[in-house]
Amino acid sequence: MPVLEKITIADFRNIRLQELEFSPNLNCIYGNNGEGKTNLLDAIYYLSMTKSAFSSSDRYNFRYGTQSFSICGTYRMPNSTESRFSVQMDSSGDKKVRRDDKPYGRVSAHIGVLPVVMVSPEDISLVSESGEERRKFVNSVLSQMDREYLSSLQQYNRLLQQRNRMLKEADMDRDLLSVFDARLQAYAEPVHAARKKFAEDIRPVIAGYYAMLSGGSEQVDVRYRSDMEKGALQDLLSSSFEKDRQLKYTTVGLQRDDFEFTMDGWPIRKCGSQGQQKSFLVSLKFAQYEIMKRSCGVAPLLLLDDVFDKLDMNRISNLLSMVSSSDFGQIFITDSNKVRIAGIVDRITDDRSYFEAEAGEFRLCCGTSGEEDLPGA
Repeated sequence: MPVLEKITIADFRNIRLQELEFSPNLNCIYGNNGEGKTNLLDAIYYLSMTKSAFSSSDRYNFRYGTQSFSICGTYRMPNSTESRFSVQMDSSGDKKVRRDDKPYGRVSAHIGVLPVVMVSPEDISLVSESGEERRKFVNSVLSQMDREYLSSLQQYNRLLQQRNRMLKEADMDRDLLSVFDARLQAYAEPVHAARKKFAEDIRPVIAGYYAMLSGGSEQVDVRYRSDMEKGALQDLLSSSFEKDRQLKYTTVGLQRDDFEFTMDGWPIRKCGSQGQQKSFLVSLKFAQYEIMKRSCGVAPLLLLDDVFDKLDMNRISNLLSMVSSSDFGQIFITDSNKVRIAGIVDRITDDRSYFEAEAGEFRLCCGTSGEEDLPGA
């Protein structure tokens, strides 16, 4: 599994300049809200995915008053060699991604090299928001496991944009539109098949994790919903032509796919308490972790941001039992309560590092009290 040994961050969010070395096992970051704990985890996520886990636009990632940021990490790779990965971004939109100082031909070629799973309070959008959020989640998982999926999805989205532009034209060429429809189907089929298989594979895994976390008090499930369950996309596009023409955009296709999350047969967003929703989302992300580990053959980095919030002590205890198993690799975990995180983590392992966050700076601490800093931290 890739292990992040060292990271250097410059002008990312509220982090001016920081160089940190990490434990290969468990790394704990504590501090008050707003001090930068989440920003550190997001920098690690950015090195894997070349984008933030929280911001769709990079302009929110520049430290105030700056025009660029950089993140560099040294990883111990599965073959025991070291590799250095870096991302540099400036306000012009120029993004440079390198491995061992050699630039990638395409940024997307880096996706999947450093598999990562992030669990954060922002995950609630997967329950409360529209299907777009759930599609983004599934796309981020499958793109790390399957390069062909990412390529087909990119081509589909490019053609969809072109088709929508054509629908707005007064003198639209219907024959040319039919050509686009055929090409859309060719790219849609592997994406649809991958999403369907993912939903089938992850259903029992989520149910198993939720049972462990909650004590088996409720039954949860995931269902994939797609227009393509009704027939070939090319036929669906042909049938919806008049409607699409009137509305001036494509009304059927992968862009309408959704994943339905239920508890005891009811939508979780309607019937689940905050604790139940949080338990489901943690189970979903842990299931993501297991599916990715099987597919990639290596354990992803696991980033747990404020994961104890809204969980009762029984669920926290069950969560810790899950995390402390040998199935997980390198873990980064944040909490605003240093006494709580120390009490929790010290029961799991002696192989851990503590970092205290304050105003975008991080101090490596030698003990759970956080009162004594190690030299050179």
